[in-house]
Amino acid sequence: MTRRLPACRKMMYDLLAMPLFVVNTHMAYPGIVRVVAIVSLAAALAACGSPGGKSSSPVAQRGAYKVGAPYKIDGVTYTPQESFNHVETGVASWYGPGFHGKSTANGEQYDQRDRTAAHRTLQMPSIVRVTNLDNGLSTVVRINDRGPFARNRVIDLSRTAAEEIDIIRSGTGRVRIDQLTTESMTVKEVALGGGGPAEQNAAIAQLAAGQRRTPAAPPVQVMASAQPAAAPPPMVQAAWPANPRPPAVDTATPAGGATVGSLAATSSVPVVTWASGFYVQTGSFSTAENAERQRGAVRSYGASEIALGSASGRDVYRVRLGPYTTADAAAIVADRLKRSGYGDARVVSD
Repeated sequence: MTRRLPACRKMMYDLLAMPLFVVNTHMAYPGIVRVVAIVSLAAALAACGSPGGKSSSPVAQRGAYKVGAPYKIDGVTYTPQESFNHVETGVASWYGPGFHGKSTANGEQYDQRDRTAAHRTLQMPSIVRVTNLDNGLSTVVRINDRGPFARNRVIDLSRTAAEEIDIIRSGTGRVRIDQLTTESMTVKEVALGGGGPAEQNAAIAQLAAGQRRTPAAPPVQVMASAQPAAAPPPMVQAAWPANPRPPAVDTATPAGGATVGSLAATSSVPVVTWASGFYVQTGSFSTAENAERQRGAVRSYGASEIALGSASGRDVYRVRLGPYTTADAAAIVADRLKRSGYGDARVVSD
């Protein structure tokens, strides 16, 4: 038995490392997949045969960082690659009860209650924001599986993620995928260090908390208001929760992109030309540094930038989210910001 133990380990790892279309049953040809998976698993168990018979691979339990080699399904070749700024639009679908508890492409155990998703080429794990283009709802998910391969769909969401952007009943929806650069780099480091899903989620939560830790100075009140200007309190809810299944940050993401400038390393801020539409203004500040702090704090609510304006002969730096196609869509985001402590959030239009 001691001679066969290394072969056992190798076979189990080889099985876990098999191409996605062989291991995952929510891909193409599920019937063939089941046969291949059963035969492979039987061979692995035979090599591991012993009275105790335990085969507990840490990769299977915790998942692993994986990019993977090119693979072909139904005549189409897919080439996985590491990316940190991926943007894509297309149709999303979801998968749930039939795959709950089964292994994902990187060796994790699929849980339909988690905020996860399958993508055809992005590295695992990586973090993306998925926005429903029909209703503005969005969710942040962790890529830990491969797929989908049907009807040119671009992402397969867990049940929880699908609920958050309201595509459970329809089964599919038009979405935009925006990869979160810093978050994706963070989970890569955690995974390469042996951290599983819980550790990855905790690292993202810590990252989000760090972005909000420094309170901003009181903003300059630009628009007339019955209430005096006050600094928004730090957000309590993290962009990515420490608990794998906390309440979602259901946010509406801007329907269109604006050509905007971003703050340079110095305090000099270029004049920004905003696209027409509706925006949510979260604050006006007398210094670029304070505006940048708030912009970082509200980034989980969607695209945010800083516009340079003037009031009473002084420069002011306005933090805005948008643009949104309708005032109602912007109002939804403003309401969520207010409930999170940003009392000065308001809808403005250009």
